[in-house]
Amino acid sequence: MSDSTAILLSLALPLICALLLPLFRKHPNLREGISITTAVSLFVIVMTLVPKIASGARPSVQLLQFLPGITIAFELEPLGMLFAMVASGLWIVTTLYAIGYMRGHNEKHQTRFFMCFAVAIASALGIAFSKNLFTLFVFYEVLTMSTYPLVTHHGTAESMRAGRTYLGILLFTSMAFLLFAIIWTWSLTGGNLNFTAGGILAQKATPTQLMILLGLFAFGTGKAALMPFHKWLPAAMVAPTPVSALLHAVAVVKAGVFTIMKIVVYIFGIELLSKGGLSIWLMYVAAATILVTSIIALTKDNLKARLAYSTISQLSYIVLGAALANKWGVIGGSMHIAMHAFGKITLFFCAGAIYVATHKKNISDMDGIGRKMPITMGAFFIGSLCVIGLPPSGGSWSKWFLIMGAQDAHQVILSIVLMLSSLLSVAYLMPVVARAFFAPSTAEETDVEIKEAPFLCVLPLCVTAAGCIALFVFGQDLYLMLKVIVP
Repeated sequence: MSDSTAILLSLALPLICALLLPLFRKHPNLREGISITTAVSLFVIVMTLVPKIASGARPSVQLLQFLPGITIAFELEPLGMLFAMVASGLWIVTTLYAIGYMRGHNEKHQTRFFMCFAVAIASALGIAFSKNLFTLFVFYEVLTMSTYPLVTHHGTAESMRAGRTYLGILLFTSMAFLLFAIIWTWSLTGGNLNFTAGGILAQKATPTQLMILLGLFAFGTGKAALMPFHKWLPAAMVAPTPVSALLHAVAVVKAGVFTIMKIVVYIFGIELLSKGGLSIWLMYVAAATILVTSIIALTKDNLKARLAYSTISQLSYIVLGAALANKWGVIGGSMHIAMHAFGKITLFFCAGAIYVATHKKNISDMDGIGRKMPITMGAFFIGSLCVIGLPPSGGSWSKWFLIMGAQDAHQVILSIVLMLSSLLSVAYLMPVVARAFFAPSTAEETDVEIKEAPFLCVLPLCVTAAGCIALFVFGQDLYLMLKVIVP
């Protein structure tokens, strides 16, 4: 199979899956078998491209040309390869988890759920493989639209309000800011929107124009959840837990921060941003988001809400890494795409397993459940280590590189912010573990038998928890793949 065929097949497989699923809506075992088979096949195809990208190949393919410089085209490079591996790999475990969760709750509209999920994965891969800003924008918008039915899955008044917030913020930011930034870039560069090593904007605009353009890209990428365009993320927590996993780890928010990182590296170029100090303001916007949302997370008793604000904080680590505009910041931020994905999906899987087994949502009601659900809460502990950035989890590598990036940029305050944020992560995650294992059970719980969630809920969280540790062991391999994207 040629590289271009592998790229196109990777994009086509989830879409074919989405078209097939309605045919088997009355046969759930077949329907879900198709989903699992497609997810595994997709991951295998994506992984066949890894050795070639690591050796320096940059396979590409063009589908359509609308105008000069306005094309639907794909090209795979290390940053996109990382995102594609994360999205395709986590689709497998998220699908397994969704089967257990959706059946355990007797959820309605399961066929629609798996269809939209498949389209969302295809969109994420389209973003990962994009050769230019136009292609990225098209798939970015498809991702927004395909995930809206997932956010509003329950059809309640609360979920519909959340859907309006979700769609309103994401469409407003992309249409008002991101699209305008793309058009402006096309004008400044004489029709060039291609992602190019070293960037395409050098000597094309004044420093003031570049700062404004960076702001349009940063805030136009609403999926990155920079304050003040972050409220869609906690609002979307009304969706089923597998959707939360998709939003926080597999596709949506990772598409946002990936977009910002790719634009910084391949549209602006880190040399252009670092020489002029053009991104210093973005560093401090990201730092403020990190701290403010970490503090808000401390106040949330609902576990998913606490994890949602944690996600906003952790996403800004990646934005900060891009804004640092140096080797260590870019590598640390890029690695954190994978590290946070595995850590946070583990935590959401655990939150969903707790709800399936106990119907509890609030941390204050979870005293003692770790003694009844040791596998789930053990995985929660490992996922917490990854989010905090402590060994033996992969998060320790990305956060270490980010601190090195802050030091290399002579931003001592940002180094302090990163360390303080890790302490805040300890403060909002470790009490959940401590209460679960060491607090006495409530009176009602002593009379009710609590046990682990169904196997298909527990297996995926064990896999992703193991992935958190595997990323620590194989952190050097990620580093070697990513280091070529920066001079």
